Amino acid sequence: MTTAQASEQPPAERGRGLSTKAKVLIGLGIYLGVAVVLFAIFGSDGRNEEFQPQDEFKLDPWIELKIGSVDLSFNKAVLYLLITCVLTVGTMVLIARRMQQRPNNTQTIVEGAYDLTYSNIAKGNMSEEAAAKWFPFVATLFFFIWFSNMLGYIPLPVNDHETIDIFGIDFPAFALYAATANISIPLVLTLTVFFLYQAEGIRRHGLVRYLKSWLPAGVSGGAAVPIFAIEVISQFVRIISLSVRLFANILAGHLLILFMAGGLAVLVGVTAIGWITLPAAVAFFIFEVGLIATLQAFIFATLTSIYFGEASAGGH
Repeated sequence: MTTAQASEQPPAERGRGLSTKAKVLIGLGIYLGVAVVLFAIFGSDGRNEEFQPQDEFKLDPWIELKIGSVDLSFNKAVLYLLITCVLTVGTMVLIARRMQQRPNNTQTIVEGAYDLTYSNIAKGNMSEEAAAKWFPFVATLFFFIWFSNMLGYIPLPVNDHETIDIFGIDFPAFALYAATANISIPLVLTLTVFFLYQAEGIRRHGLVRYLKSWLPAGVSGGAAVPIFAIEVISQFVRIISLSVRLFANILAGHLLILFMAGGLAVLVGVTAIGWITLPAAVAFFIFEVGLIATLQAFIFATLTSIYFGEASAGGH
């Protein structure tokens, strides 16, 4: 085909001849070009010293309530926990009742939730007897963490530092916050799991036999002492790994969304940065909601089932 014939082709046909890579590069070039134009127009307002990203996770008391040295003040974390508790209790009640016998959409969802928490998480990692006993706890734990994580991606009017004027009344601005992004919540959940499965192991086997079960089969003599010490350490390391995994993943996800959605642009005072980072914020948001929130609840509940399975079986 000659140059003259190619130039006579309609633009749509010439566009179809471009490779996917070329189209992506052209799109990125246009996108960055717009960012450069915005920077040229608006420039930089200078570093914003007033914007403190960590304030998004600061818990200012809404209703102060202290009993001695114990702070029981009501804040946004307590609000999120209350909403999570209501949703969790409602879900567990639906599962317990199993709805009506005639299947419908709600029944299908409830049965799916039941199969996930009982068949896959509890029964898949414990004996049938232990699963029947500890399924309500494991399922409640899963839904509590899942609802808490998912609520963290729904904007609610909980921003203590920014307000919206509605008919002369200052209301808190909408913001994202997750109770599980506060280390105290995953830590309390982890400590509850830790002491419960230790108590279950001692109840089932007695203290001495349960502690002996920490040693792998066939280990005896002098080698048993260091291996037992390592196992003791690993038991307590579970507290750190289980709590920090949940806390760090949720906190990191919220920080990424905060910075990419405009926090970085405000922080450095360059409006054009927001044009570049906003698509990344949308991608992070979809990734966190679609995968991380559910995955972290699933991992926490699954590891809990594994620990209860080990304790009830009396060995690794």
